[in-house]
Amino acid sequence: MQAKMKKPISATIDDELIKWIDKELKDKTRYRNKSHLIEVALESLKQQNKK
Repeated sequence: MQAKMKKPISATIDDELIKWIDKELKDKTRYRNKSHLIEVALESLKQQNKK
């Protein structure tokens, strides 16, 4: 089984979302880092759009 490749991206994000992300990251049991939180959020959005 081939490992998934991850590629860096750049995004401009609203200040209120940055504050929310920083708040969410205080709970280290849910997200490892900003990249992980964003990846989880995008995967959730992807699943919602499949319905």
